[in-house]
Amino acid sequence: MNTPDRRLTPATERVALDSLQGVLDRPAYVPGTPARLATPIADLLRNPGGARERQVNFGADLTVIDEADGHSFVQAVADGYCGWIASAALTRDLPRITHRVAAPATHLYPAPEMKQPEDMALSIGARLSVTDIDGRFARLADGRFVPAAHIGDQPATDPAAVALTLLGTPYLWGGNSRAGIDCSGLVQAALGACGIPCPGDSDLQRDGFPAVDDIRRNDLLFWPGHVALALDDRVMVHATAYVMAVITEDIEQAIARIDRAGEGPFLGARRPDLAVTPQFP
Repeated sequence: MNTPDRRLTPATERVALDSLQGVLDRPAYVPGTPARLATPIADLLRNPGGARERQVNFGADLTVIDEADGHSFVQAVADGYCGWIASAALTRDLPRITHRVAAPATHLYPAPEMKQPEDMALSIGARLSVTDIDGRFARLADGRFVPAAHIGDQPATDPAAVALTLLGTPYLWGGNSRAGIDCSGLVQAALGACGIPCPGDSDLQRDGFPAVDDIRRNDLLFWPGHVALALDDRVMVHATAYVMAVITEDIEQAIARIDRAGEGPFLGARRPDLAVTPQFP
């Protein structure tokens, strides 16, 4: 019997989602409680107060499964990733999501005025409940305002173009935002902006898309523990610890460099289906 992937299994040692009853043996089963992230970014932790494994962005829908030590064990609705998150970062107020942040980053303001002190910084992919757009600002359901030029209610069409807007973003292991991002986080952000479902980690991404023999724009390029996004058959964009930032790099040179560092081999290309019906917002 295969061991369930811990990252995608909505269960702790004492509680599991009802859907796992008869599949996974736990003392108790629960239906889960809907919640949403109310802070700009939050770490998904392996244990309460433990190491970061991934992150979720403002407005992410979550299912709360267990609680302990001021943390909630959740599963992200978008990609199924599970982990512990600070309970104080969650809200049960769930107005309809209408838009996403489409710019690399933006701010929320207490009034529709750019000279107001900002309330919060948000990253690309943050999900918003907009009630009204008047001129240069959009009003959110919580009464705050966001620049209308920074949001959208329609998906982007070119993941590579989205990834390029994040050039220079600092590398952060497990990161999923403009404040810090890793290789799989960049790919997930780029595909997500186009409404294309994408797992959170590079091994899951490699398993999630079909292999191809050639390389073209928006293909995913894989190494052990690493993924990049092709801009064409010669150049790629990726978040890399090599320079601790998001950069573009010649594909052949990257393959050779990674091999020299003993971090290869190149595992080939995978191709997301850009024609799928977008899941947006």
